[in-house]
Amino acid sequence: MDEPFFVQLLAYIMIASGFACFVLLGSGFRAGYGRYDSTVKLEIPAKLAWLLQECPSFLIPTYYFLSCNSYDGRFVLMLFIIHYAQRSIYYPIVVTSSKGSPLHIFFAAVLFCTYNGYMQGSWHALFFKSTNFFSNPLTYIGTAVFFLGMIINIQSDSILRNLRKPGELGYKIPRGGLFEYVSGANYFGEIVEWLGFALVARSLPSVAFAIFTISNIGPRAIQHHRYYLEKFEDYPKNRKAIIPFVY
Repeated sequence: MDEPFFVQLLAYIMIASGFACFVLLGSGFRAGYGRYDSTVKLEIPAKLAWLLQECPSFLIPTYYFLSCNSYDGRFVLMLFIIHYAQRSIYYPIVVTSSKGSPLHIFFAAVLFCTYNGYMQGSWHALFFKSTNFFSNPLTYIGTAVFFLGMIINIQSDSILRNLRKPGELGYKIPRGGLFEYVSGANYFGEIVEWLGFALVARSLPSVAFAIFTISNIGPRAIQHHRYYLEKFEDYPKNRKAIIPFVY
């Protein structure tokens, strides 16, 4: 099996997995972490977990970036690396969660980040072919959308981190930023980010990742929305779940 075919196969598997996640989460299944984790398990401290689980999606594409001879591929990989530099270096420093990451969730995240890091890195460094990449308006529109989503995601994460004062426990209603419009503002930002990435790259692996992201965290945002509505009587009734003003 040659490598281009193998990487494309990985992308199709990711798309199929995304649809499976969407059906599973949409049917009411709740992933066993965060507020839905009620059992005692072996855990890894949150800061260490974020650092270790996200770094494959930073280190592997960086390796491919350094060996890439295509400016088109380097541009695409640069966006991917920027996101995961933020996720694997900055985010573990500022995260304030007192809850650790369950061991099975941690290993699943490591596996996914290794899988996706290799898929994006190898394809865009070695096999990526684009006609008139830098003269295509979609490259610049997608880049703007990518950074808009990243800003929304970082701002929303900051709001969530600062909801509770030191020593406080329990959940509070997030306010400010896109949280005034949707319950899953952080998820909305990440979805926008990877849709922008797919617009820039216009490749099967980038589209596969966007589909997987939507299928995985979209239903989770809906679960959060229902949780807030059930838990807080004063929860804003006009706030949507994931798409401002729509749903």
